[in-house]
Amino acid sequence: MNKIMTEQELLACFDDAIRFHHIFVTYQPKINHATGRMVGAEALMRWTHPAYGMQYPSEFIPVLEKNDLIYRADLAVFEMVCQFLRRCLDADIAPVPISVNMSRYDIYRKNYVEEIEKLRRQYDIPVKYLHVEVTETSAIGGMELVSGVLKQLHEYGYIVEMDDFGSGYSSLNVLKDLAVDVIKLDMRFLSGNIGGRGGTIISAIVQMAKWLGTPVIAEGVETLEQADYMKSIGCKYVQGYLYSKPVPEDVFLQKIQQLEHEPMVSSLALIKTMEAGKFWDPDSMETLIFNNFVGGAVIFTYQNRKAEILRVNKKYVREIGMNMIEQEILNSDPLQGMDEQNRNIYFDTLDRAIASNDEEICETWRTICSKICGEDRICVRSFIRMIGKTDNQYLFYAMVQNITAEKNRFHDLYESERRFRFASEQANVYAWEVDIATKDMRPCFRCMRDLNVPPVVHNYPEPVIETGLFPPDYADMYRHWMEQLASGEVDHLDAVIPLTVGRVPFHVRYSLERDENGQPLKAYGSATLVVDEQKSSDEESLPSKD
Repeated sequence: MNKIMTEQELLACFDDAIRFHHIFVTYQPKINHATGRMVGAEALMRWTHPAYGMQYPSEFIPVLEKNDLIYRADLAVFEMVCQFLRRCLDADIAPVPISVNMSRYDIYRKNYVEEIEKLRRQYDIPVKYLHVEVTETSAIGGMELVSGVLKQLHEYGYIVEMDDFGSGYSSLNVLKDLAVDVIKLDMRFLSGNIGGRGGTIISAIVQMAKWLGTPVIAEGVETLEQADYMKSIGCKYVQGYLYSKPVPEDVFLQKIQQLEHEPMVSSLALIKTMEAGKFWDPDSMETLIFNNFVGGAVIFTYQNRKAEILRVNKKYVREIGMNMIEQEILNSDPLQGMDEQNRNIYFDTLDRAIASNDEEICETWRTICSKICGEDRICVRSFIRMIGKTDNQYLFYAMVQNITAEKNRFHDLYESERRFRFASEQANVYAWEVDIATKDMRPCFRCMRDLNVPPVVHNYPEPVIETGLFPPDYADMYRHWMEQLASGEVDHLDAVIPLTVGRVPFHVRYSLERDENGQPLKAYGSATLVVDEQKSSDEESLPSKD
C-alpha cells in the first residue's frame, strides 16, 4: 500500500534511493501522429520506497528542490539514461533520442552542463540521442543566464526542448529571446472545448513555431480528438496517454524494437540574411515592413508539390480578393482556386526558385468565391523567393499583385487589334502604329506578310528607310513627319509616296493620339494603293442603275 512520505522521511532515505535505484527512470514515447512512428521519448523520474511504495513526483520533487538535492537526482537520471542507451548500442539496437529534464535549479548551478557532458562522454553516447528539456518558467527572472546555458548546450551539440510552453506569462518573449530547437506545448490549453479560446491560442503558437522553423510536440494528449486537432493545425508530434503512459525500461525497450521510428523533422534552415524571429516581434522593423510597406505578402511552406500558408498580411487578402479572415487563410492552400494548369505553372516557378536561389516570377489565374459577388476569375503576378529549407521542405516568401485589370485591358487591346487587322485585310489597307515615347512600330499582319516587316520595329523610321521601304529621296520628308508627330505640332498628315523598291505609289496617312494631358502618345499610320483609291473613286462616280 502506498503511503505519502513526509519531507523528513524523504530526506532521510534520499541517499539510499540513489544508491539502490529506488529513484529510477520511466520513458514516455513521442509519436508522429501522422505515421504512428516513434520520434523520441522523455525520461521521467520516479521514486518507489521498499516500504511506502510509489511516491508522486508532485510530492518529492519540491522537497528535493527546496533542499538543494534536485541536481543529484537529475544527474542520476541522466546517467541512467546514458546507461540504457549504451546497452542499446552495444546490442545493435537503434535507439531513439531521449530528452532529459534540466530543472531551473540545475540551470543556476555552476558547471552542471559540464557534469552531464562528462557523463555522456564517459558512456560514449552520440549526442544526437540526448535532448535536454528546460521549462519555460525557468527563464523568468534570469533570461541572460538561461540563454548562456542554452548556448553552452548547443556548443556541445545537444538539442534543447522547451517544456510546458504556454504555461508562463511571457511565452512569446521567451521564445523570441531563447534559442530552443523544439517546443513542447502545454496541453492544458485544451482542457475545455477544442474550438474555444484555448484552441485558438494553440493554433497561433503552432503557426508561429512553423514560421520560426521549430518543431512542436503536443504534450499531454489523451484523446484521439485532441491528436486529430493538433494534426489539423500543423502539429503532428504528440506525447501522452493516447499512445503510451510512461513505461519502465524493459517495456520501453520492447517498444523500440517493435515500433518503427523516424527522426523528428529538423528546423527550417533560414537563409543567413533572413532573421525570421524578428517577424514575430510586434515592435520589430521586419514586422512593420511586412505589414505595411511590401504590398500583398505571404509566407508558406512547400513540400512534394504541396504548399501551406504560414503568414499573410492584410494587403495580401485585399490583392487576392479572398472573402476570408486571416485565421481562415492560415493552414490553407495558397493555390486554392487554381486549375491544374495554373498550379503546375506555380509549382514550376517554386522549383525554379529552389534551383536558382533567386527571385522568380509567374502569372497565374484562379477562381475566387465570394458570398456577395459569387465567382470571379483573377490573375495574380507572384514574385517568389526561397528563404529557408530542410532536406525536403522549403520556406517561401512571395509578394503578390492582382493584375486582372491589366490583363483584361491587354485582352481588349488584343481583340481590338485583331479586329482592326481583319478589317485592314478586307479593305486592302496596310496599317501600323508608332509609340511616340519608345519609337517602336507595330505593323499589321499584311505588312508582315507582304513586306516582310518584323512584329516590332525599333527606332522607327530608320530601319524601314535603310531597307528601302521608303525611298532615300523621301527619307528626310518622312523623318520630318515623325518629328512633327512627336512634338505634337500636327494631328494629321497625308501624302502620296512611292514605297518599296518598286516605287509603287501609296497614299500614306497619319493620325495622332494624345494622352489625357494633351501630349503625343501614339501615331497611327496607313497606306493605300493609289490605284485602289482611284478605282474606288471611279466606282462611286458611276451613275446609278436606278
